[in-house]
Amino acid sequence: MNSKRQKGFTLVEIAIVLIIIGLLLGGILKGQELINSARVRNLADQNAAVQAAYYGFIDRYRQVPGDWRAAEASRAIGKKVNTPAGGAGVGNGRLDNNLAEAVAVWEQLARAGFLSGGFTPATGAPNNETEYAQNAPLNTFNGPLILTQNRGYTGDGATPPARLNLHLGRNVPVNIARELDVKIDDGRPNTGNLRLTRQETTAVFTNNFTDNFADCSSTTAANPANGNGRRATDIYDIADDAQDCGPVFLY
Repeated sequence: MNSKRQKGFTLVEIAIVLIIIGLLLGGILKGQELINSARVRNLADQNAAVQAAYYGFIDRYRQVPGDWRAAEASRAIGKKVNTPAGGAGVGNGRLDNNLAEAVAVWEQLARAGFLSGGFTPATGAPNNETEYAQNAPLNTFNGPLILTQNRGYTGDGATPPARLNLHLGRNVPVNIARELDVKIDDGRPNTGNLRLTRQETTAVFTNNFTDNFADCSSTTAANPANGNGRRATDIYDIADDAQDCGPVFLY
């Protein structure tokens, strides 16, 4: 009579497999955490570099980069500056919210040696947002940076005033935006120096680079019962996992 032997995994073998799977999963999660931290650091470093370049340019030339007329900038910098070729308010001592001055910022900072990093300075004022994106620094998620003066950022309650700000680009996931805010500001999307991008109601070019970022934040209601007079406030909505939460740094 032939006896059949049953074959299978022993408890020890199963335990070893589970340990290996656990180690692999732990390594993957840890690797993703390191990648996210590197992306946050990249955004913070880009912001710091642009801020230093902007104020360094003003300190050297006593002119606002991007607003300076092309002919005068070319003579002072010693390299041909092609932009701005148009746009209202060129040479008025501030950045205006238009394509000509927005792209001219990057060209003049690059020609003067304050910025580097591989982007190609424009050879003229862009005709549309696509051309602008080709001549502007990109964030780690391939979104173009925008340094301008507008109301395209979240505020606590009323519509915020127009302020000089750096849009750190599109395609930033909400968890990255929150971690960046925690590291360099107050951790809230509508207060402090780091905010979320919001779409302006007026017809400005940055509308096409921004969106309604309601999915990126959530409002917590004020609780009068707590007796401390706290107001309702916004928090980053990690649960919805929004993938287009462009941070904005106010200068």
